[in-house]
Amino acid sequence: MKRVWTEAKAVPEGAVWKIELDGKPLRIPGAGTPLRMANPALAQAVAAEWHGAGDTLTMDDLPLTRLAGTAQDRIAPDPAPVAAAMAVYAQSDVLCYRATHPAELASRQEARWQPWLDWAADRYGARLVPAEGIVHRPQHPEALARLAAAYAALSPDALAALGIAVPALGSAVLGLALQTGALTADDAFAVAHLDELFQSEQWGEDAAATIRRRHVLADLALAERYLRLTGGTWAG
Repeated sequence: MKRVWTEAKAVPEGAVWKIELDGKPLRIPGAGTPLRMANPALAQAVAAEWHGAGDTLTMDDLPLTRLAGTAQDRIAPDPAPVAAAMAVYAQSDVLCYRATHPAELASRQEARWQPWLDWAADRYGARLVPAEGIVHRPQHPEALARLAAAYAALSPDALAALGIAVPALGSAVLGLALQTGALTADDAFAVAHLDELFQSEQWGEDAAATIRRRHVLADLALAERYLRLTGGTWAG
């Protein structure tokens, strides 16, 4: 889109905030609904995206706006399908598939992954059981149900952020650790991508893999920032 405004600012509207572009309300692209946010910090950050935009821009240049619109327009009317889609990652959580060799990799997986399975068991009562190799191992239905309940309890804003983070991590457990602040984006990436980072140590960097990891890190950093700005709440 081409920039046709000169000023973007966050404006209070009752209990929520809206964004005005030269006095006109910012509307969610496609939906046409005015964008409203409960958190003033998020509203200020979204306004800054628009105010600092260049002469032309796409939604890729407005990541916070994109997430806020997703939370309001696509998730808030019916959060259950999104919550279920995130929770399903627990069925094949990356933390549960362990190498048998080399010994150094297996040792690192035990040291870095098991504490987060223990964390999920302690916090949510969800004990996922690791297995050797890559063959799928069904988890106990009660553990899966408890993690599903944890995702179902999250706000649309939190689900919008985790819609980016959980696929990038391949882990429902690490997604919750990021959402609660138990892990930073950088640390969550290092835990989830332990295997890949180990291989790069052994065999050297691959240019394409390096670029891909940068994109993943950027997605996780965006999710983390959005979670912090919103506190996991939405205007509702």
